Amino acid sequence: MDINYKFFNNEELKSGVFSSVNDAVLAAVGAYNQYSKFTLNERQEIIDSIKKKLLCRVEEIAYMTVEETGMGNVHDKIEKLILAIKKTPGIEDLITEVRTGDNGMTLYELSSYGVICAIHPCTNPCATLISNTIGMLAAGNGVVHCPHPRAIKVSKYVTEIISIAIRERCGIDNLVVTLNENSITCTNEIMTHPDISMVVTTGGNNVLRQAMASGKKVIGAGPGNPTTIVDETADIKKAARDIVRGASFDNNIMCISEKSIVAVSSIADLLVEELVRNNVYYVDNDEEMLKLTVATLTRDMTLNKSLEGKSANEILKAAGIVCERDIKLIVVNTIKQHPFATVEMLMPLVPLIRVKNFEIALDSALEIEQGFRHTATIHSQSIERLNVAAKVMQTAVFVKNGASLVGIGCNGEGDTSFTIATITGEGTTTARHFARRRRCSLTNGFSIR
Repeated sequence: MDINYKFFNNEELKSGVFSSVNDAVLAAVGAYNQYSKFTLNERQEIIDSIKKKLLCRVEEIAYMTVEETGMGNVHDKIEKLILAIKKTPGIEDLITEVRTGDNGMTLYELSSYGVICAIHPCTNPCATLISNTIGMLAAGNGVVHCPHPRAIKVSKYVTEIISIAIRERCGIDNLVVTLNENSITCTNEIMTHPDISMVVTTGGNNVLRQAMASGKKVIGAGPGNPTTIVDETADIKKAARDIVRGASFDNNIMCISEKSIVAVSSIADLLVEELVRNNVYYVDNDEEMLKLTVATLTRDMTLNKSLEGKSANEILKAAGIVCERDIKLIVVNTIKQHPFATVEMLMPLVPLIRVKNFEIALDSALEIEQGFRHTATIHSQSIERLNVAAKVMQTAVFVKNGASLVGIGCNGEGDTSFTIATITGEGTTTARHFARRRRCSLTNGFSIR
């Protein structure tokens, strides 16, 4: 695909991109003051214009993202971008609550915060930026985006598309902005800027801790290590398809993707057979396990960043393992104490842990998930086990008999969100979470019961 990279030239900066923190924030504040006078329907019209303009660029954005970050694959990024654009809710998410009685009426409505500082990861830079922008604008806010330095160019490009779409629709410029270059210092300056009203962070623990110390309202997405349980009652063929679908999607850099499999021993071999039929490379010998461990982990048992988000075939090649077919996922037979299970492996490599029964499977899954309460999935035909697992795991996203992607609305019901706020408790965040809940009371009347 022939991609025009002229925007990457710093001398051709356009709408929405600034060289200094103060200029960016003040421009967003000025734009927000105009935007705050708009009606809900006018907000939705602006959001629809943004979606229309972005849908024309999804392939271009996907290619740019893979080229700049070196992670994931174009096909899945296109699907992810379309999901963010089409299924992130707008003003319809802003629910009004009313209580009436003999003494009058109390109305609860959601109003804007102001200008939001939105911090994004390098793993899902554009889908997160787009989804959060739609929700934040629906709630009536302005936005200052803080992209990861590893995705700064494509994030600037997407921000410019959004800013121009807004300007062309309603005449307001710089309602959504970002910086020409970003760093931890710049992000800290934006978070603590007096004109920033809220900080929304999707990424690592370090930036989340800094956000929590900013003195602002914070929505914080923490780490995760999603696991999936497969018991002896499961539809094994479907479970295998779903696991490969979720764990291989965009080379497993999604925070919700299955990072480990805990299977009841009686069906584990059958599950492996089905996984292999779905383009999995299965490892069950010490030699290949050691090769993969050395290639994908550092000496201190942390993730080898150079293989983060790479394809399964690239990982096997780096480990010196010969594979003559194209594969989607590597599954390694191991124990729950292995780093493949305890470290969030942001690559299409997952461990398979065999256990005696469902009760041990649930205990093991809880241990592997490490209390992050992010995402978990289960494959079982037992209603009782489905319910027990959901209660015990207590994750923000819990999927029963489906791929993890169902948890964010991909081929499933429910809205799409790419910021799963586990630390601050909002879960999958949408427009209503980027708004203030206000109470207005009226005495005497307005009850018709």
